[in-house]
Amino acid sequence: MFTVKKIDFKQINDFIKLPYKIYKGNPYWIPQLDSENKKLLSEKNPYWKHAKKQLFLAYDDKNNIVGRIAGIIDYNYIEFQETEIGYFGFFECIDNVEVAKLLFDSVKQWLAENKLNKMMGPMNPSTNDEVGFLYEGFDSDPKILMPYTHKYYLNLAEQCGLKKIKELYAYNIPVALDDRMPRLNKALRIVQKRNPNITIKTFDKNNFKKTLEDIIEVYNSAWEKNWGFVPWTREEFESIADDIVNLADPNIVMLACDRDKTIGMLIAIPDYNYVFKKMYGKLFPFGIFKFLYYKRKVKDLRLMIMGVKKEYRHKGIEAYMSLEALINSVKGGYQECELSWILEDNVMTQRTAEMMGGSIYKKYAVYGN
Repeated sequence: MFTVKKIDFKQINDFIKLPYKIYKGNPYWIPQLDSENKKLLSEKNPYWKHAKKQLFLAYDDKNNIVGRIAGIIDYNYIEFQETEIGYFGFFECIDNVEVAKLLFDSVKQWLAENKLNKMMGPMNPSTNDEVGFLYEGFDSDPKILMPYTHKYYLNLAEQCGLKKIKELYAYNIPVALDDRMPRLNKALRIVQKRNPNITIKTFDKNNFKKTLEDIIEVYNSAWEKNWGFVPWTREEFESIADDIVNLADPNIVMLACDRDKTIGMLIAIPDYNYVFKKMYGKLFPFGIFKFLYYKRKVKDLRLMIMGVKKEYRHKGIEAYMSLEALINSVKGGYQECELSWILEDNVMTQRTAEMMGGSIYKKYAVYGN
């Protein structure tokens, strides 16, 4: 006998701690910092100024927690995408269809009470955060800010009547100046000849405020027609900007400029999941020392943002930024880079990844009713 109950923020620790039980013994699951998860779900997160949530926990007949889920409504998404849909997110569950169905049905009922009859997910909590169930690639660690979920979640979702509505890809790209270089340099010369006013520069921390304005403008222009896209508010972006500055390697944050105007960007960050795996969710009392020690040993990257303003598409500028980032990544001693996530129908970015020698090594799936 299982039950599902609504919870509030007073029980947030129970909600956050459940995955440690669900993934116990799994060598690939990596917990993010408990403090960061709490901040993400806190009302202090500016995302919740245009969204709302309801958290649920599932219990067995001995009052053990066996599942969790969140119902989420992002009013900015509904307005921007002009679609009446809510999210489910933060789904974790034992391998039991009855429990999963109770969790999904709880979100459906809550959304219906808010006049929404369709849902999709998982969104944790938005399309600008961790998205999807892992669909392929269960035998390796996830990169930073990418989800890792059990394979049986796919079966649970489908047995509960949900269908896969979108695939997302992660490409693995070797970081090396190898036999790709003659071909890449030839392509670069063509791009430069056709666009003589386009230059690529790296991130300047001393000019952070101006760069922040440029990044927001490019981001909200470059992705506006993408599936699932919702613009960042300024407050949202400012809330994560300090993290980006602190985590990013400025030599691998590329800004494409047309004379003095920023028209594209590429943001890659070191894969600090390598460090978080050692910390196991805790910053204190000893996690901070592990972070400072292991951060120097990070050898992989995640390329998490790459795009240009719509009027500059199809000019090879993404490839231009990618090549410059590759060269600087080699100088920085990095070995591999994940480009993620890429929509299944984003052919242009897929071709850029393939040109850089990348291949799909993980897939994610978004489910809906």
